[in-house]
Amino acid sequence: MCSFVLPKATLVGRVVAFIGAPDIAMLLSLCFAIWSMGYARGKRMPEIAGSMAESVKQIAMMLLIIGGGGAFKQVLVDGGISDYISTMFANINMPPLIAAWLVAAVLRVCLGSATVASLTAAGLVAPLMAMSPVNPALMVLAVGAGSVVADHVNDAGFWMIKEYFGLSLKETFMSWTSVTTVLSVTGLASVLLLSLVV
Repeated sequence: MCSFVLPKATLVGRVVAFIGAPDIAMLLSLCFAIWSMGYARGKRMPEIAGSMAESVKQIAMMLLIIGGGGAFKQVLVDGGISDYISTMFANINMPPLIAAWLVAAVLRVCLGSATVASLTAAGLVAPLMAMSPVNPALMVLAVGAGSVVADHVNDAGFWMIKEYFGLSLKETFMSWTSVTTVLSVTGLASVLLLSLVV
């Protein structure tokens, strides 16, 4: 936000950009936490270090799994799967709302990222909006509904749910993947019903 107000060429703009960089912001937060929850409360460094080590032990496996899921998603994105899906749906011949949902759903299942799926699908179905009288808000809702379908192993969120709730892979598929699929299909049905009155 500061980049819109402060020019980057100024010293203040460069300082704010440096402090706002994700790595620096996390480092500053860690330093503040060590001071406010450690030194300010009279704790010594060995006690603070022990507390930090215990905290990392509890979340280390989950962080590795989430990182692996994110890396797998990036391999798929860099491998050009979104371009391949774009060519598949280039000459699609179906109602625009269903097409928008389907494109976002296929991208979501292949890429794992709802954000990448929705942004890519929005770009792919934009020409459909220009050629049809469909309400743009309904197209946005259809893309959003499609982008949450069938969350599975290539999404970091899937692994977070699995680890937070201590579920097995099968249980996560049966619960979380099912929930996101029902959510997506219900969203599409709602959009189609809204299209009858809007």
